[in-house]
Amino acid sequence: MLASGQNANIIGDWHNAEKDAVITIFEEKANSNEKATIAGKISWMKDPLDGKGNPKTDNLNPDKKLQKRKRLGMRILYGFIYQGGNVWENGKVYDPKKGKTYGGEITLTSENKLDLKGHLLWFPLIGRSSTWTRKIN
Repeated sequence: MLASGQNANIIGDWHNAEKDAVITIFEEKANSNEKATIAGKISWMKDPLDGKGNPKTDNLNPDKKLQKRKRLGMRILYGFIYQGGNVWENGKVYDPKKGKTYGGEITLTSENKLDLKGHLLWFPLIGRSSTWTRKIN
């Protein structure tokens, strides 16, 4: 599927700030009548295995049914809507290292850098920011 409009600028593979994962950002639509949103999934991990040699799982997820799902391939970004000025807002960020979901905003600061801001869902003034870099093949 081809990305539409401004969403095309952010589509691709991105190294997280720690450089221990690559997140593939893509566009999705629930149906043809809906506005396209941005989502992202973990497509590479520096250390995909736990201490026992098994694939790392979502073991800290508060939903026990999801604790056995593998981190590799997991959607961690979803629902981001383009607002203009290279900003996508109103999305959610899931942190599998903490098992928590945050509200989020993405700002494309240059062709190959983005700032991801995550904040508490109920209090957007408390949060943190990280800079991701585009993976260049």
